[in-house]
Amino acid sequence: MSIFDPKSRYVKHSTVTTATDRRGRKVYCVTLALVPTQTELGKHRLKQGQRLDHLANHYLNDPAGFWRIAELNQAMTAEAALDTALVEIPTKT
Repeated sequence: MSIFDPKSRYVKHSTVTTATDRRGRKVYCVTLALVPTQTELGKHRLKQGQRLDHLANHYLNDPAGFWRIAELNQAMTAEAALDTALVEIPTKT
């Protein structure tokens, strides 16, 4: 079974459940991580070469929190959140 980083959204916002596969084996599954309610701190104007993990480290003091910025910007991937000139930044939790 996978072990998640303590800061992972799957630690706080999902659960482990079991299911039975077609061969009758019991397998462990992780539910989708619920999206936590976030408030916007402000917007960041992107400069060439900036990445979400850098922004997360700067604003949230957590480079692994890049997913929070992607979620707030309704982006499916971290790269998709960078397809705009202004990126919404969430407040620290």
